[in-house]
Amino acid sequence: MTRRWGVDLAMLIAIGLLMGFLGPFGSDRIPNAYRYIYWMICMVGGGVIGITADELLSRRMASGWRRVAAVSVLMTPAVSLLVLSTEHLLMGGRLDWQGFGRLLWQVWPILLAVMAVRALVWRRSPARVETRTIIAPPLPEAEAAFRRRLSAKRRAARLIAIEAHDHYLKVHTDAGVELVALRFGDALEELGGAHGWRVHRSWWVAADAVEDARWRRGVGEMRLVGGLRAPVSRTYGPVLKEAGWF
Repeated sequence: MTRRWGVDLAMLIAIGLLMGFLGPFGSDRIPNAYRYIYWMICMVGGGVIGITADELLSRRMASGWRRVAAVSVLMTPAVSLLVLSTEHLLMGGRLDWQGFGRLLWQVWPILLAVMAVRALVWRRSPARVETRTIIAPPLPEAEAAFRRRLSAKRRAARLIAIEAHDHYLKVHTDAGVELVALRFGDALEELGGAHGWRVHRSWWVAADAVEDARWRRGVGEMRLVGGLRAPVSRTYGPVLKEAGWF
C-alpha cells in the first residue's frame, strides 16, 4: 500500500511540474515560483482527493473506465473548491459561485485525464495461462510386449519412434535402429498403453522423445531425440494440437 501511494504521489508531482512548465489556463502570466506552487497544490491535492474517492468507490464498482469517469465527476466539486481557494490565497482571486462554476468545466477534463493515466499505470495485466504437456515415463509393462521383439542390445534402450516400411518396422532407439518383421497396426496395438502418438500413417513417436514440433500449411514435423525428424499429417495433427505441441 505504501509503495502504491508512493508511485501515485510521484506521478502527481510529475504532472504538477509539467503543468507548471506549460502554464495552461492563463497561469503563464503569474510569476514562475507561484505558478509551480499553484499547480503542485492543485495536482497533488486534487490527486489525493481523487485517489481517496477511487478507493471508496472501489467497494461498489469494479475497476475500469466507467469507474474512472465516475470518480472524475464525483471529485470535480471538491477539487474545484481547492483550486478556487488556492487561486484566492496565491493570486488574490475572488471566492464566489461564478468562479466556482467556471472552474468546474476546466477542472473536470484535467481530472479525467489524470485518473485515466493512473488507471493505465495500475491496470492489471491479463491473466496468462500456460498449458504444458507433462510426459510421465511409461510403465514398464506398457512397452514390454513390443520390446521382446527387439534384440538384446536394444531391448532396454530408449524407444524414440517406429517407422513402417511395407511388412517391416524400422525401430528407432537411442542404441541405434533395428528392423522388425511386424505390421504397423500390430505394433500400435502392442504400444496402446505406452506414452506416444501416431503422427502419420507410417509413424509412431514416443512422447518423451519429442524435442520440438512445427505446423505449417496443413502439415507438420516433429524433431525427436538424436536429430530424427518425423512427419505429421493433417489427419493426426489435431491429436498433437490437443496435447499442446502446436
